[in-house]
Amino acid sequence: QVQLVESGGGLVQAGGSLRLSCAASGRTFTHYDMGWFRQAPGKEREFVAAISRTGGSTSYADSVKGRFTASRDNAKDTLYLQMNSLKPEDTAVYYCAASGSPWFVSQADPLGKFGSWGQGTQVTVSS
Repeated sequence: QVQLVESGGGLVQAGGSLRLSCAASGRTFTHYDMGWFRQAPGKEREFVAAISRTGGSTSYADSVKGRFTASRDNAKDTLYLQMNSLKPEDTAVYYCAASGSPWFVSQADPLGKFGSWGQGTQVTVSS
């Protein structure tokens, strides 16, 4: 099972930017489609973005489309999430996760298809 560790969270003002990182170890990174998810207080965990194992395909939740960009560096076994134009409603704990099956074939049920969750990193956007 792949192990994942997120970093890069913090406190930022609305309109600002942050870049999250997710370092993978334990398994071959290129065997996994990777995803970003978030969970705000009192809310369910939700899908944010995903990127295919080669980096050639990406998918985004409508709420972040045009503001967030997922990328990966397979030479460094690292996943990234560049977050621009942040809004207070982006405040949440952000998690990365991996899918050993080719999620981009169906792009269905991301919460059910991704696993090996990291511990999360807190992002707080002040108004």
